[in-house]
Formats: sequence, C-alpha cells, structure tokens
Amino acid sequence: MMGLLSVEDHLADILAHVRHVEMQHASPIDAAGRTLAADAIAALDIPAFDNSAMDGFAVRFADVAHAAPGAPVALTVIGDVPAGSVAALPVAPATTQRIMTGAPVPPGADAIVPFEQTAGGLADSLDTALVRTAPPAAGAHVRRRAEDIAAGDIVLRAGSLLGALQVPALVAAGVTEVAAFRAPRVVVVSTGSELSAPGSVPAEGQIPDSNSTLLAGLVRDAGGEVVLRTSVGDDPAELTRLLADQHDVDAVVTSGGVSAGAYEPVKQALEGRVRFSKVAMQPGKPQAFGALDTGALFFGLPGNPVSVAVSFEVFVRPALLALQGRASIHRPLLRLPAATGWRTPPDRRQYAPIVIDRTDPRAWRARPATAGGSGSHLVGGLGLAEGYAIVPEDVAVVATGDLVDVMLVV
Repeated sequence: MMGLLSVEDHLADILAHVRHVEMQHASPIDAAGRTLAADAIAALDIPAFDNSAMDGFAVRFADVAHAAPGAPVALTVIGDVPAGSVAALPVAPATTQRIMTGAPVPPGADAIVPFEQTAGGLADSLDTALVRTAPPAAGAHVRRRAEDIAAGDIVLRAGSLLGALQVPALVAAGVTEVAAFRAPRVVVVSTGSELSAPGSVPAEGQIPDSNSTLLAGLVRDAGGEVVLRTSVGDDPAELTRLLADQHDVDAVVTSGGVSAGAYEPVKQALEGRVRFSKVAMQPGKPQAFGALDTGALFFGLPGNPVSVAVSFEVFVRPALLALQGRASIHRPLLRLPAATGWRTPPDRRQYAPIVIDRTDPRAWRARPATAGGSGSHLVGGLGLAEGYAIVPEDVAVVATGDLVDVMLVV
C-alpha cells in the first residue's frame, strides 16, 4: 500500500542505529541474566577425572567378561571409594573395590559393575563380590575425564544469554570471570491526560495506565533495566521537560501520542527530531523512531495496549537484545494450524494474539485469544495470549486448518 513502510524496513532502520552498551567483567553468578560479550573458556575438564556413573564395584573387565547368573565371578573386596575421596589403591587381578556414584575410578579398573548385578549387592559385599552379569564392554558405567568439555574449550560463545542453565555450566567448567554487557537502561513513558495511576480508582473519563506497567514488564523480560516508569498528559511540554532530564539512558519507550489526532504530545514534542511513520502492520501502524540528542534510542509506540505489546515484540525487543550483543534477537516461530478462521486487514501484516489449543498434544492449534481478533484495545484478552499469529499482507482470510506462523512469547 502506498505510503506505508514495511515492517522489515522500519526494523532495519532501528537496528542500524544500535550500538552495544558497555562491557563489564563479573563472576558468572553476578552476571546472570546478562549477555556474554566474549567467549567463555573452560578452566577445568568436565568431568575432572574418570569417575563412576553407578553405585557398584570398580573391576577389571577382563576379570568379569564371562560372568553369568549360572557362573558368577568371585572378586576379593579390598576397599571402598566414596565420592570426594582419592582412589590411590589399585585394583589388581581378581580384586575389586566398592565405589559410589561420582567417585574416582581407581587405578587398574576399567569398568563398573552395578550392585544390582551382583549376588550380594551392597549389603553383603564387605569381603567378596559375586558378579552375576558381565559389563557390556570395557568402560561400562565410567564417565571419562573431559568427555563433556576439556579445559581450553569454549563453553559458551559471545552473544549467549547467561540463564539458569548456562551459569552452572560455567561454574562447573571453572570459569570465575566473564565479560558481559550491562543491562540497557530504559525509560518507559505512557502519554494521555485520560490516564490514572496504576492501582488507583479512575475518575470519570479516565482509564487505568496499564501501558507503562506492560512496557516495564516487557523491558525487564528483554534484559533491560527500567530506570523510570511514568506518565505524562497531553501537553507536549511535559514530555519535553521529562526527556531533557534523561542523560544516562540507552532507550526511551513511549506509548500513545504518535497518531493523527488533535492531542498527540509525542508528535508535537518531537516532530522533526525523530521519524514518524505508518507501518504496514495491524495493530501498530503509527510508529515513531529516532535517536535523541543524548544518543538514546527513542521508540514512540501507539497507545492501544495490543498495539503496544505487538510493537514492542516486533521493534523494541530486537533492539534491546541487539544493544546487549545477543546472538539471536528474534523469537523462534512455530507453524501451527488455525483452530478457527478469521479475517485479516488488507495490505497489512497482521499480528493476532493467540492461545495454543493443546487438547491433542500431538497436534497443537492456534486459536484467537479474544473474540475480537487483533483489536488493538482488547487488553483484557491480551492477558490470555501466549503468542501472536503472523499473517502475511497478501492473505485476506485465515480458514480453519490453515497453517500460520506463530511467535510464542510465554
């Protein structure tokens, strides 16, 4: 459609303005939730030594290779190897040592026989072990040193998020310090004289300010630090004064005030300083973007809540992740059949809030989160949404069973 900017072109302009925030050094635990700025290199082997994967007996495979229930092999028990000990006593021919999971494999042993594969098990094996089942091969139930990671290997590459699974991997590999990008500092501002403070009782003609709460939560989920969450009225001077006080932030995100109405404080305050565009998407057509004099990225989003949420996902979140040096800045897509049909706007890409119908775990389906489809004002239904169905500009109708791309957000 003439006069509309494509989603790709608007995002490309945004990403062209992104510069990484500062890198800092910290322990992996202190850097949790941040993004690696450099590869993390293992200082230790994982495992650190050959150790047992089972509670059982450390044996020489040659001694027990022919053990069977009808012809058990008797081995003399010469000691115990608990986890955390040092296995100094070697396993000689026809001998064995009781060993616990995680304990170092003693010299001479090359296999582990679990207690369950002996006649007496743990309870009756202080002097002799009767092995009734041969291990499948030498090395059975032995975790070899460095079979997971060797010292000097890359544990995690630059651009990786240090999440709940990644931090312990670094700790286990002996990494004591990482280079990570700090969290981007973000100001969130909702606009409109009709807004009442979150949690207060709106006066007549007012509505609760849910947008600032929505944006603050989305910023935190994207790894950002919300340094200010506030609202301003319809007087553009309020926004001008607020922005003049923000000197040490990386991004400012506003909601409302960017369209063609009579009271558009963002447009009135920043016209000529940032670009105001109409993007070929629904919801979220009116958008503003630019760099403020301080260098902070400015995102002016529409005011309706679903428009805010969609615009953040499509434009703001990728930029915040790029500021942090994240290797992947886009959410993965699933392709699911539609559980029901709906109409789509002409010549605009639709982002429809959906829930996942998991009635059949082998065949998930996408269902609109509300009866109103992607109506930009349906904030109540937005609370049910698990993602957005992305319908191309040239599709007029989604029919039941049609495959649609789904961007999951939960």
